[in-house]
Amino acid sequence: MSLATKYNPEAAEAKWYQYWTEHKFFSSQVDHNKDPYTIVIPPPNVTGVLHMGHMLNNTIQDVLIRKARMEGKNACWVPGTDHASIATEAKVVAMLKERGIDKKSLSREEFLKYAWEWKEKYGGIILEQLKKLGASCDWDRTKFTMDQDLSDGVISVFVDLYNKGKIYRGIRMVNWDPQGKTALSDDEVIMKEIQSKLYYIKYKIEDSEDFLTIATTRPETIMADVAICINPNDPRFTHLKGKKAIIPLINRAIPIIEDEYVDMEFGTGCLKVTPAHDVNDYELGIKHKLEVIDILNDNGTLNEKAQILVGEDRFIARKKIGKLLEESGQLEKIEDYKSNVGHSERTDAVVEPKLSLQWFLKMEEITKPALSSVMEDIIQLHPPKFKNMYRSWMENVRDWCISRQLWWGHQIPAFYLPNGEFVVAKTKEEALALANEKFKTAYTLEDLRQDEDVLDTWFSSWLWPISVFDTDVFTTGKPNEDLKYYYPTNDLVTAPEILFFWVARMIIAGYEYMGDKPFKNVYLTGIVRDKLGRKMSKSLGNSPDPLELITNYGADGVRTGMLFSSPAGNDLPFDEKLVEQGRNFSNKIWNAFRLVKGWEIDETASGAENAAAIHWFENRFNEALTEIEEHFQKFRISDALMTTYKLVWDDFCSWYLEMIKPAYQHPIDKATYEKTIVFFEDILKILHPFMPFLTEELWHQIKERSANEALIVAAWPKAKAFDAKPIAEASQVFEVVSQIRNIRSSKGISPKEAFALTVNTKKPELYSSFETVLKKLANLSELNFGEKVDNATSFVVKADECFIPMGEQIDVEKERENLLKELEYAKGFLNSVMKKLSNERFVAGAPAAVVENEKKKQADAEAKIKTLEEALAKLG
Repeated sequence: MSLATKYNPEAAEAKWYQYWTEHKFFSSQVDHNKDPYTIVIPPPNVTGVLHMGHMLNNTIQDVLIRKARMEGKNACWVPGTDHASIATEAKVVAMLKERGIDKKSLSREEFLKYAWEWKEKYGGIILEQLKKLGASCDWDRTKFTMDQDLSDGVISVFVDLYNKGKIYRGIRMVNWDPQGKTALSDDEVIMKEIQSKLYYIKYKIEDSEDFLTIATTRPETIMADVAICINPNDPRFTHLKGKKAIIPLINRAIPIIEDEYVDMEFGTGCLKVTPAHDVNDYELGIKHKLEVIDILNDNGTLNEKAQILVGEDRFIARKKIGKLLEESGQLEKIEDYKSNVGHSERTDAVVEPKLSLQWFLKMEEITKPALSSVMEDIIQLHPPKFKNMYRSWMENVRDWCISRQLWWGHQIPAFYLPNGEFVVAKTKEEALALANEKFKTAYTLEDLRQDEDVLDTWFSSWLWPISVFDTDVFTTGKPNEDLKYYYPTNDLVTAPEILFFWVARMIIAGYEYMGDKPFKNVYLTGIVRDKLGRKMSKSLGNSPDPLELITNYGADGVRTGMLFSSPAGNDLPFDEKLVEQGRNFSNKIWNAFRLVKGWEIDETASGAENAAAIHWFENRFNEALTEIEEHFQKFRISDALMTTYKLVWDDFCSWYLEMIKPAYQHPIDKATYEKTIVFFEDILKILHPFMPFLTEELWHQIKERSANEALIVAAWPKAKAFDAKPIAEASQVFEVVSQIRNIRSSKGISPKEAFALTVNTKKPELYSSFETVLKKLANLSELNFGEKVDNATSFVVKADECFIPMGEQIDVEKERENLLKELEYAKGFLNSVMKKLSNERFVAGAPAAVVENEKKKQADAEAKIKTLEEALAKLG
C-alpha cells in the first residue's frame, strides 16, 4: 500500500468501521471456550443526541471492550436506548402542537401512534452518532426499553412484586411537575440555587393584640397553613403554648404546637406548618395528626381551597399575596434570599411537593443485599470514595414512587372494577379471570378499566443487565443460555449522579431476580465542564458539537483528548486544546511510521551500533506495559493513556527512532529494521483501544493482512520481566543529551558543530555502553573521562559533572550564576519529593513502585546537590 503524506481521519474512519461491521468483529455469541467480557450500555434517552458526557462515557466503554477483545475474551457490548417517558412525551406534544393538534383531543391509542412515529424517525440518532466515535457495540443486540419482550418483562416484575406485597398504592408526598403534570422520582429533580425573597409575615394571636412573625419564601401557601410550630425549649414563646394564631388575609384560626424539630436559631425561631406543600411539614403533620389542605391544582394554579386568588398561577399569586399582606399591615419586611429550589429535569418547572395517590415500591428490605454487596466490595465502585455516598442513600432510602401520569411508557397492569376494587395481572384477560374468581362475580372485559398511569422509566432500566439477555426469567425464574453465560456483566461505566437512581436499583433487581450482582465493577466518570468549571449544557451554549469535533480533529483525536484529563470520579475540565493534542498525537504516530517505512534496508550491515538502543527500548516497553496493565486493573484509564502517550511520543519517537535513524540517504540494517517493525506493531496494539481507526490503518499499512489478522482481534501483548538498569542508564544519557542541546541553543552553537565531552563520573561504563548513541544524538567528536576541563562550561546530571570545552575564556561569574540556579532548582525539587514521602497517606496508599520511584528521585536529587556544591567550590 502507498502511504499518504498526511493522515486522513475521515477516510480511515469510514473504511475501517465498515470493515469491522462487515466482518462481524463486534458480534458476540455464547462460546464456552472463551471467558465472557460483558458491558451493557447506560441506555441514552431515545430523545437524545450525542453530547460531551456521552463522548466520555462511551469512549471509556469502548477502550475497555476493545482491550478485552484483544485479550481473547468473548467481548459483548450491548447497546440500546431508553424510552424516557417524560422527555419523549414532551417532544411528541411539541410535535403535535406544530401540527395544530392538542394532546387533549386525542385518545391514548391515537397519541401513542404519534409517539411511535416520532420514535421511529428520531429514536436511533444517538446510536448512529456513537458509530462515528468508533463504538464497537454488538449492534445486532440493540435493545429498546419498550421492545415487546422488554415490556413484557417489566409488567411481569410489577405483578410479581405486587403479589409479594412489595408494591402498594397509597397517598404520599411526591415531587410534582406542574408543567408535565406528573410525579417525579428524586433523581428527576435538579436542585438549583436561585435568588428569591424571604417574606416576614405577622400572624395575630387569637384574642390578643400580640402577633408572631414567621419568615417564608412561599407566602402563596399561607392559606394551606394548619398550625404554627414552636420549640418547647424556646423561652421567647412560652406564653403562647396552647394558644391559636390567625392566618392573615383569610382569618382562619390554627393551633400553636410544640416540637423540637424547630431550629430556634433559624429565621424567627417559629415555623408555619403546611403539610400539603412541604415534605418536612408533612412528616410533622403526621406526627401531630394535623389536617392536610391542598390549595394547588395539578398545573400549579390555586384551587377553591385557597379561598382567594383562585385560578392564579402560584408565582403570580406569590407576588399578589405579598402586596395584599403589605396593604393589610401584616407584612413586616421582605429580604433578598438565596435558596436551593428543585426543578424538573425535563421541563425545568419548579417542582411542588404534593400529596398524591401513587404506586410505590417498598424499599426497606429489598435494598439490603444491594447495600452489603457494595460495602463488602463484592461490587467495587471506582473510585471508592463514592461508597459513603452510596451507603448514606441506601440507609436512608424512601419508598420509590413508580407511577407517572403519562401515556408514553409501560402502562401499569392494575385493573379497576365496578365494585371499587382493583386486581393486578399481566393482561386484561388474566385480570378478568382473577377478578371473577376473587369476588365471585361475572364481570366482562368492558367492566375493567386499566390504570391510566405508566411506570417510572427507571422501573424498566433497573432490569437492563438482565432484560437485554432474557425477559422470560422474570416469570420462570430459569435463565436462558445467554443470561447464564453473560450475567453477571463485568464493568459498568456511568455518571455519579445516577449512582443511586439507576446503579443501586440495578443491583437491587439483580439480587431480587438473579440472586447475584449485575456487574463486578462500576466506573464512575466525572462531569465534563468548560474552562470556567461550568457543567456543559445547551442552555449555557458552552458545549461543542461532538460530531463537529470529530470532523475537525478525527475520532481518535477526540477520544484521546477526552481521556487526557479524566480520572475516574473527577470532573473533566474540557478545553479544545485537548483534542488538538489528540490530533497532533495521531499525526506524530503517522509521521513516525512514514519515517520507518521510508528507510532502505541493507541486508549485509551488522547493526551492532543499535544494540544498546534496542535493548533499552525492549525493557522500556515492558516497563510501560506493566504500568499500563496496573492502571487498567485499577480503572485508571486516563493514566493508562498517559503512560502509553509518553512511551510512544517520548521514548519511541523522540529517542528510539533518533537513536537508530540512519544518516541521510543511508540504509538501515535488516535486523534493526525488523525489530523496529515489531516494536511498532506492539505499540499499535496498546494504542488500539484508545485510537482504533489510526492503528487499524497503520496495521494494514505494515503489511497485507487477512480479516482474521485484523488489529481489532490481534493478541494483546503480554508484559515480560524487564531490567531497570538499562532504563535508568538511558534516562541519564538522555538528560546529558538534552543539557548539551540546551547549551548549544543558549550559546548559539550550531548542532552541526561537533565537540568533545568530558564526564567526571564513577561509572564510566554507563557512558561507554551508550557512546555511539551519545555521539550521534549530541554530535560529539569524542567522549572522555576526567575530573576537570579548563575553559569549559559544565552541567550536572545525577552525581556526574559534564564539561564542554568552549575554546575561549569562560565567564566564571556567569558559570557560577548558572550553577546556583541549577542548585536552587535541585533543592526545590528535593523539597517537593520529601513532602510527598513525609505524607503518610501517600506512602500508605500509593503503589509500591511509585513510592520506590520517589525514593530514587530523592537519592538522585541529593547526589546532584552534592556535585553542584562541589562544582561551585571549584570555581572559588
